[in-house]
Amino acid sequence: MMTLNNTVYATGEGTPLVLVHAFPVDHRMWDDCAEQIVRQVRETGDPAVTVWAPDMPGAGAGPIPGPADSGRVAADGALTDALDLMTDAYVDLVRAAGYDKAVWAGLSMGGYVVLDIQRRHPDMVAGLALCDTKAGADGPEARANRLACASECEATQTVKPVMHFADATPSDSSFKQSDEGRALFARWIGEQTPQGVAWRQRMAAGRPDLSDQLPLVTAPAAVLCGDKDPFSPRPAMRALADAMTGTSPSFTVIEDCGHFSAVEHPDQVASALLDLVRRVHLRD
Repeated sequence: MMTLNNTVYATGEGTPLVLVHAFPVDHRMWDDCAEQIVRQVRETGDPAVTVWAPDMPGAGAGPIPGPADSGRVAADGALTDALDLMTDAYVDLVRAAGYDKAVWAGLSMGGYVVLDIQRRHPDMVAGLALCDTKAGADGPEARANRLACASECEATQTVKPVMHFADATPSDSSFKQSDEGRALFARWIGEQTPQGVAWRQRMAAGRPDLSDQLPLVTAPAAVLCGDKDPFSPRPAMRALADAMTGTSPSFTVIEDCGHFSAVEHPDQVASALLDLVRRVHLRD
């Protein structure tokens, strides 16, 4: 059974907001955004919100699952059950605290978790936010690249194969190009373990196509992206939002923002998530 290391940023009333982080970092990418949520709640007089950010297995302080907890392994080394098992662990965490549902917000790889919760546990979805992510599975080339990265991390016992996430190009956002931004991501990535990075890559390589879940979302929803996101560009995120025909998602494009929107512009992401929480409360 998978165990999640959970960070509780705030304790409030009603349905919790669960923030699911991206790869190859951990829950700390939500630190500033969670702080902004708490501040904005205080300034607006909204009811206090419970805000969590669990570490994925193998991320930060999250234990790395062994073979018995990772499920089936494909011939190429992808973990075909791992996303489902991790999704169940997130849901179990919420239920163990006495809640019957949550507002789920996932960024990038975190979005895979959120959509899989919609697939496996739709009754647990009070609201859903998809940030800088995609619903489809990896194609053959992307899958092979993930698995090669995992193997290299394991063979070299380093996280060098994913340090490029800390690099910047001239087309990146101001934050990503800044010394502060590059140093922050280099530190976060450097503090991950090779085994944990490899596990997450094998999990993501083995995930199913979740595109069919988009029209099944009926809870209040939000879709967010950065205008300079090279991995989840605006047209792709617009198409993702348009596919959510069972609800009316808000669609937010953040200017001068790359892939890690909650880190680059935490105030704007916090505002969008609080708007989602308000819509959930109005529905209740």
